[in-house]
Amino acid sequence: MTDTPIRGDATSRAPRPTAGGWLNRLDRKRGAGPFLPGHHLPAAGPSTTAVHAGTHDDARTGAVGTPIYQASTFLLNADQYGSIEEGFARDRFIYSRYGNPSQWAVQEKLAALEGAESAIVFASGMAAITATVMALVDKGAHVVASADLYGGTWNLFNQEFPTFGMSATLVDPQDFAAIEAAIRPETQLMYFEAITNPLLKIIDIPRLAEIARRHGLRLVIDATFAPPIAMRALEQGADVVVHSASKYLNGHSDLIAGVAAGPRKLIDMIWPRLLNYGGSLDPHACFLLERGLKTLAIRMRAHEESAHALARYLQGHPKVRRVFYPLLDSHPDREVARRLLKNGTGNVTFFVESDQAALQLVGALRIPKQATSLGGVESLVSLPFNTSQASYTARQRAAIGIHPGCVRLSVGIEDAADLIADFEQALAQISPAKEATHA
Repeated sequence: MTDTPIRGDATSRAPRPTAGGWLNRLDRKRGAGPFLPGHHLPAAGPSTTAVHAGTHDDARTGAVGTPIYQASTFLLNADQYGSIEEGFARDRFIYSRYGNPSQWAVQEKLAALEGAESAIVFASGMAAITATVMALVDKGAHVVASADLYGGTWNLFNQEFPTFGMSATLVDPQDFAAIEAAIRPETQLMYFEAITNPLLKIIDIPRLAEIARRHGLRLVIDATFAPPIAMRALEQGADVVVHSASKYLNGHSDLIAGVAAGPRKLIDMIWPRLLNYGGSLDPHACFLLERGLKTLAIRMRAHEESAHALARYLQGHPKVRRVFYPLLDSHPDREVARRLLKNGTGNVTFFVESDQAALQLVGALRIPKQATSLGGVESLVSLPFNTSQASYTARQRAAIGIHPGCVRLSVGIEDAADLIADFEQALAQISPAKEATHA
């Protein structure tokens, strides 16, 4: 721990001198949660945690598993009225935008998986990102963030921030001297992604955390590409971790959701932004997310097995120029990956001869579906030049390493042999072949 005051948090050192300011007293003692009562899972392995944490059998009917509480409002009594008056409404059921039993159940599972005191689910990943960032900065704030950002986050910092009199400096996430040089007196937050898209750089979160602590900054990590089976960003030094839960956490390409997890103190600060921005997650979507999370550990093992095998195959193919997969010895960040990752993911990025060859390839594939997103049980393939980085010029793409022929692949849980056979026939249909390297 450090005695450096946290920038942008005037109340982090002492309570505000206001009557009844329970929520504002950031140094008050907080318990974990809020979670549903009566079911606390002892310390357990990742698969057991994924299945059982936060899951509540229905006491009234005996149904196995958490019911869907499809309700917008709840009965009020003196306890609820008091919670509103004294500022702890987050810990009571009042109205589903404030909290719902379905939300609390899946939040408990997410918090357990991340090793967090508390978690909040949102209606999208961008809702989680926006609420988290805006809760942790103040008027005139400056943020140091990665230059390799998800497009929606890039838009938040470059389009929305200026309208609030705020600013952001985007830097190479692996240039720690540049990161430190970008910090200004008005800097209040550092924001980075655990694994970047599409080049799969593995970011050294402990080094970022050391910089943040030394300068009195908070560190937010978007770990969408590195779910808690692969990495617990909070254990690496992040203050808050956010995810697009639409991806690996849910794993079935059938809902949009987001999550923020971390210390109860900080999640309590983020919760009012959820209320103000209205990004609450519907109870049925909470049920689907909790169901998807139950298989997270076994899905991640299957993603790694198939992706690693396919990456090795692609690396040896004469029509593939280069392959990025964190568990390959050829990956430039392999040593950081060994230190931080406990499980691989399904993300593989590789390069063929040209964008035209890449178009031929994805058109010839039979198993992977051409679609954006990632982390589902089915393999998805897309080309950054006409999807995620389509708004960039060719020069801008090249500047961040996205050269012609870049293919982004999210490997599902299909059998590796089937995927390899599919890529074998698809690669045979493109030309020209990569020139042989001569000694």
